[in-house]
Amino acid sequence: MSAGQGSPTEAPDLRLAGFAVACWLAALTVVYGSAARGLALVAGGVLAAVGLVAGMFAAGRAQRGRPGRPGRARHRRLGRFGWIGVALAIGVVCGSAAAATRVAARDAEPLAALVRDRAAVTVELIIRDDPRQVRSAVAGPALWLVPVRLADLSQQSGAVASVGSSAARTRLLVLGTSGGWAGLLPGQRVRVDGRLAPSRGGDLNAGVVSTADDPVPVGVSSWAQRAAGVLRTGLQRACVGLHDEPGGLLPGLVVGDTSRLDVGVEEDFRATGLTHLVAVSGSNVAIAVGFVLLIMRWCRAGPGLTAAACTVALVGFVILARPSPSVVRAGVMGAIGLLALATGRQRAALPALCTTIAILVMVDPELSVDAGFALSVLATGGLLLLAPRWRDAMTARGVPAGAAEALAIPAAAQLACTPVVAGLSGTISLVAVPANLLVVPAIAPATVLGVATAILSPIWPVGAQWLAWLAHWPAWWLVVVARYGARVPAGALPWPDGVTGAVALAGLTLIVLVLMRHGLARKLLVVVAVGAVVGALPVRLVAPGWPPPGWVVAVCAVGQGDVVVLPAGPRTAVVIDAGPEPAAADRCLRRLGVRVVPLLVVSHFHADHVAGVGGILRNRRVTAVATTGWPEPAAGRDAVTMAAAGRGVAIGAVPAGWTYRHGSVELTVLGPTESFSGTRSDPNNNSLMVLAVVRGVRILLTGDAEHESQRALLDRFGPAGLRADVLKVAHHGSSFQEVEFLDAVDPAVAVVPVGTGNRYGHPDPGVLARLSAGGARVLRTDVDGDLAVVWRDGRLAVSTRRLTAVDGAS
Repeated sequence: MSAGQGSPTEAPDLRLAGFAVACWLAALTVVYGSAARGLALVAGGVLAAVGLVAGMFAAGRAQRGRPGRPGRARHRRLGRFGWIGVALAIGVVCGSAAAATRVAARDAEPLAALVRDRAAVTVELIIRDDPRQVRSAVAGPALWLVPVRLADLSQQSGAVASVGSSAARTRLLVLGTSGGWAGLLPGQRVRVDGRLAPSRGGDLNAGVVSTADDPVPVGVSSWAQRAAGVLRTGLQRACVGLHDEPGGLLPGLVVGDTSRLDVGVEEDFRATGLTHLVAVSGSNVAIAVGFVLLIMRWCRAGPGLTAAACTVALVGFVILARPSPSVVRAGVMGAIGLLALATGRQRAALPALCTTIAILVMVDPELSVDAGFALSVLATGGLLLLAPRWRDAMTARGVPAGAAEALAIPAAAQLACTPVVAGLSGTISLVAVPANLLVVPAIAPATVLGVATAILSPIWPVGAQWLAWLAHWPAWWLVVVARYGARVPAGALPWPDGVTGAVALAGLTLIVLVLMRHGLARKLLVVVAVGAVVGALPVRLVAPGWPPPGWVVAVCAVGQGDVVVLPAGPRTAVVIDAGPEPAAADRCLRRLGVRVVPLLVVSHFHADHVAGVGGILRNRRVTAVATTGWPEPAAGRDAVTMAAAGRGVAIGAVPAGWTYRHGSVELTVLGPTESFSGTRSDPNNNSLMVLAVVRGVRILLTGDAEHESQRALLDRFGPAGLRADVLKVAHHGSSFQEVEFLDAVDPAVAVVPVGTGNRYGHPDPGVLARLSAGGARVLRTDVDGDLAVVWRDGRLAVSTRRLTAVDGAS
């Protein structure tokens, strides 16, 4: 969207703004509450509107009886502010009434009683949106989230529970573990058995249906949805032969399909404020429709024909991309804009935005609590209210018009969205504006070529692959900008998250915008900002960072899982285990500055030790992977094997007695001394147990070994063979420890990788007490964050690094 809509010297047309905002906030209040709250707001809004109108008429009659200039001015002010109040009251009535209707259907009996009782039911459902697979640990079945609408319901006990005529307006969320949900299309009708459970609240879902069964189709979706499904599948197929990162990104840019999006790219986009590019927003709609508009103007078509062609493009793109909140918002606003184009009123963008907000919130009150909808609206508002003035202010100071607009658009959109982003992430990005500026030239080519690829795919697959190859080059540029932007030191600053942080930053932003209109205040703000940056950056960049000098082992806080790093040279490290999540493992090695991994050791194949293997392999030179010989769990083993094979990395199991040396790291595999079968956890007891020596410091890494494996190791090597300076406590400090084994190791430092608030009760207080009583300093990642053991001046020391939201702690 161009920032140049309307003259920047004109006052913005905010007559509908109060109505739209009041409608939005009222709907939000009711969705988080009850229908009774909605009715109370409706009554309050009606009374307020009637009272304000009556007061204004009474003041007008009184003024006519006392003519005079001061009185007329006062009456005009009263009338202006009075009508603003009336608009707010009407907005409250409309938003709360619409939301109350939906909330009443959500909370209606008898469905609410079945949800409370967690009844086993058979349901007929209508798919509302594409089933989305949740990325999770490699072990265990995948989880599918499917928004649905209830059509029919019966209890599996044989009782029939009529849900009444409100069933068509009752929403549910399916949590399915069957792969049968893949490929289902919006509008399709299915039947499935499952169990009801309460929803999380804060939405219009009446409950959650948990099921492990395959859904049984009982109908088909509309021809439009089937056509869109064919095009989306064709786009994915055309991208299969491309490099993983741009090839997985392209469908996200075009239609919001992030199923193949690389986890590392997703993290980089989040860190650099580029996530909106894969959330199909108004910019995608504007590009698609704008391309058609450009063609129609080149053909010198009239306003009516141009509007008709743009309408076809608009409807087609919304269907192709699926009606997500931002796409729906952009689509409705685009329809209003096209109407303005056809009637010759092309400067009504801000009233169109306000109308869009009100219409969408009344049609679907759940949008009022959707963060994506809020970001989309705020970004558009920033473009309309701030960008034109900033552009003209820069051109008045000699900045070329094109450069001024290129700077003003991302800056205005980012500033408007920053309070919500900060509330969601707990960070303020300092690289978002330059990153968005750098990617501007690539967005339109990638989107247009991607849409063309999707359209061509069912007709000429080879031609679609060629177009996808062309489109992957601008997508590659986006990947590069995000990658290097995410690595900028001090590129993001911590900020309080939640509603408090968002409201505080919004207030601060408004104050800054007001003060920037005054010369002296503007100069003072610039001085304060420069002083803050100059004062803060040396602390973040020059002060001793991470890792600390002389470190011999680091244990990263990656949640409930293990990532242990042994320095082997400049930017080089041997890594033991990969943790539960790729992004966390990647961030761990980034913080340590590791670019080369000569050896990755996988102690065993449980998900909390291998699910993050993709993060270790990402953008690093990994030479080999050494694993345990125990092949279970098979899902973890297969995931590691496929990840290594995909990057051409050698992989193999290593036995007890195997040794390895690289740089300053020496490894010896001590166990398992035998294959354990029939124990409480065979994969745990068959973990590789490794003795590492780094610059003379002995470090014992025990995987998740339990009683049997620890006892066998003690019997074989005795206390003298197991003595170590540092112990990585097995199995997150669980109670399955052999006390004599801990006594034999007798570490000076014991480190416990463990996740905050884990459901297993790890670590065990008795184990920690035993280690402390033996003289060990006990550190744990859930409390201390990243941990490093340092060898300095002939002594061991420890260093910790608390993680903030900037680090993305798991």
